[in-house]
Amino acid sequence: MRRILAIYDEDPVYAARFADVVNGKEKIPFEAVAFSSVEKLDRFAGKYPVELLLLGEGAENGEAERITATQRVILTGTKKVPQEGKYPCVYKFQSVDAILREIMAFCGEQTEACVEISAGKAAKVIGVFSPLGRCRKTSLAIVLGKLMAQDCRTLYLNLEANSGLSFLTGTEYHRGMSDLLYYWKMGNYNGMRLSSAVYSMGELDYVPPVRYPEDLEQAGAESLAALIETIAKENDYEILVIDAGDFRSAVLPVLAVCSVVYMPVLEDRVSAAKLQEFEMYLTKTDNEVLMEKIKRLKLPEPVGFMGKDNYIDQLLWGELGDYVRQFLRGGKADCGE
Repeated sequence: MRRILAIYDEDPVYAARFADVVNGKEKIPFEAVAFSSVEKLDRFAGKYPVELLLLGEGAENGEAERITATQRVILTGTKKVPQEGKYPCVYKFQSVDAILREIMAFCGEQTEACVEISAGKAAKVIGVFSPLGRCRKTSLAIVLGKLMAQDCRTLYLNLEANSGLSFLTGTEYHRGMSDLLYYWKMGNYNGMRLSSAVYSMGELDYVPPVRYPEDLEQAGAESLAALIETIAKENDYEILVIDAGDFRSAVLPVLAVCSVVYMPVLEDRVSAAKLQEFEMYLTKTDNEVLMEKIKRLKLPEPVGFMGKDNYIDQLLWGELGDYVRQFLRGGKADCGE
C-alpha cells in the first residue's frame, strides 16, 4: 500500500470524489482513502499509518482530534482561508489540482513530517533553444512535450524571461520557477516543493516560468543547471523538456545538462549570420562538445489563421504537430533511453 492520504468531510460525496481524482493521478505519492464517519476513520488509522489527514472544518474538533496522523490539513468552505490556527487550512471548493498544490507546499515546509517523493531512473533532459528570435521555439517545446507526454511521464520547464505562458494557457499562477529557484538558493528545495509548483496541460506537466526576469539573472547559470539535474534525478519523470531562453552565457550550463538540444533555425541571411556567430562563440569558449548535441530543425511555416482560443491545441493538430509526430517516428517518444 502506498502512503495514505485519508479524507473525512461532512459531505461523503465530496470526500469520495476527491479520493477518486487523487487516485487517478499517477504522480501523486499517496493513496487517497475517503471515510463517511469518524468511527471508520479511527478504526482504519489504528491499523494503517496515515501520512496526511484532510478534515472538513466541522470535524477538526471533537472525536476527530484523537486520530493519529503525521500531518493534518483542514478543508474550509470559507474562501478567505484562516492564516492562524493549529493546523493549515485549504479552501475546499477549488480544483483538486489546486488543493494538492497547496498541500504539497505545506509538506515542503515540513520535510520531517511529510516524506519525499520517490525517485526512479533519472529523466532524460531535452533542450529546446535557438539564438534566433521569432523561430517558434516555444511552440516547438510545448508540442514536443505534449506529444512525448502521451508515452512518457514528461515535465516541461520554461526558462524564458518573458514567456507569455499565462496568457496562452489562460491560467493565473501562484507558484512557479521563481519559487523553486528561491528554495534552491535557500537550501530547502525538495520534491514536495516541486509538486506544489506543477500545473498540467492535459497529460503534460509543467512548471510556470519566473515572475520577473531578474529571478533568472539572480539565480545564476550554475544554480539553474544544478536545479534541473536534481529535478531529473529525484522525481518520477522520464523526460524533462527545457525551453531555454536566450539569457546570454547562463544558457550554456543549462544546455550542457541536456542529452540533446533541438534548435529551430531560419534560412534568411541575417539568421544564418547569427547562427554562425553563435557557433563561433561556442568554439571560443571551449564548448565544441555542445555543438555535437545540437540538432537543427527547419520548422514548417504556419498555414492559415490561428486564433487566440485553444491556441495550443491548434499547434498540436496543425502543421507543427504533424512535423513533430513525424520527427518522433510515429509519436513514440524515447522515454529516458
